[in-house]
Amino acid sequence: MRLPRRIRLAFTLLAGVLICAASGAQAAVPGVSPQRIHFGQSAAFTGPARALGEEMRLGIEAAFRAANVRGGVHGRRLELTSLDDAYEPEAAILNTRRLIEQSKVFALIGAVGTPTSRSATPVAAKAGVPYIAPFTGAAFLRDPKWKNVINLRASYFQETEEMVNRLINDLGIKNIAVLYQDDSFGLAGYRGVRRALERRKLKPAVTGVYPRNTTAVKTALLDIRRVNPGAVVLVGAYKPVASFIAWARHTGFNPIFVTISFVGSNALVRELGPAGIGIYVTQVVPFPTTENLKIASDYRRDLEAHKPGTVPSFVSFEGYMAGRLTIRALELCGRNPDRACLLEELRRVAAIDLGGFMLRYGKGDNQGSDAVFMTVVGEGGRYIPTEKMRRPEK
Repeated sequence: MRLPRRIRLAFTLLAGVLICAASGAQAAVPGVSPQRIHFGQSAAFTGPARALGEEMRLGIEAAFRAANVRGGVHGRRLELTSLDDAYEPEAAILNTRRLIEQSKVFALIGAVGTPTSRSATPVAAKAGVPYIAPFTGAAFLRDPKWKNVINLRASYFQETEEMVNRLINDLGIKNIAVLYQDDSFGLAGYRGVRRALERRKLKPAVTGVYPRNTTAVKTALLDIRRVNPGAVVLVGAYKPVASFIAWARHTGFNPIFVTISFVGSNALVRELGPAGIGIYVTQVVPFPTTENLKIASDYRRDLEAHKPGTVPSFVSFEGYMAGRLTIRALELCGRNPDRACLLEELRRVAAIDLGGFMLRYGKGDNQGSDAVFMTVVGEGGRYIPTEKMRRPEK
């Protein structure tokens, strides 16, 4: 039996609506709606590395808030969901899956740590989710095989090369010891020091290790002190590094101490107090208090607006830069952003100017900055830029 024409027309219209709805559903980008773009972060918000997660989140939120006050990016608000992994790899895996599968985030941003990133990156890569600006300089994240990873900062190899170069050329110290966290992060830093020394036909004077998420450093201190090195490179988070230095000072062991950016500079001086004077720390972002850099001025203004009275820090400045980098990539993608565009646009442009701090990506290069800055702790816990290492005055 042939249906009346008007009924056939109604069925045709209904079918068209259903096809359009299905097409729209297929085209929907996770984490993107007409009103917002949703990001996720797994980082340490408890445990001995919690200050690093807190400050990275603070910086990202300050950048996102500033964009939202201006109307968002192409009319969409930026939102961040942060989950605590306590700097443990297993928790990072669970958080990453939850953010991708349940929260349906557009991208991941500001992860903290090498062991956690080593666990989470494959999960994100399998789902095709961008992994933006992790707070780590681990070499494996610089591997071009990770098509979804965008690094902002210089690598640990670059930081440790700067350390060894300064110790030898500025101070003539060649007997260099290494304290490192007994996991993939610590090994990344140790390998960087070893590689820098091998280039100069040297090797570490002695090594000491301690377990992640502990301050169990006394055995390592005894091992290192026996050799009496002229300098110790410390690869760890602020609490165990501070504990090592405090015990060393207490026992009269006072070599040159140099530590890596991941330590969390502000947290380190809070832990050490006056015992921190003279410690060298490599940084991968400029001084957050510098007056002649627009990105630093923007950061301080937006940080104060987001959380009045907060003290600027290198870590939250790095988080802010991560947020600003993401905002710039979304602006380049236009009104219909997707994950592929976010990644492709960063590699397509010749350079990204974050208010005077330049980032450059390219084919096979997922690291934007190669800059390393040497700093030293001065009176009152203030960090001072230094072009040359000096022995402490006696």
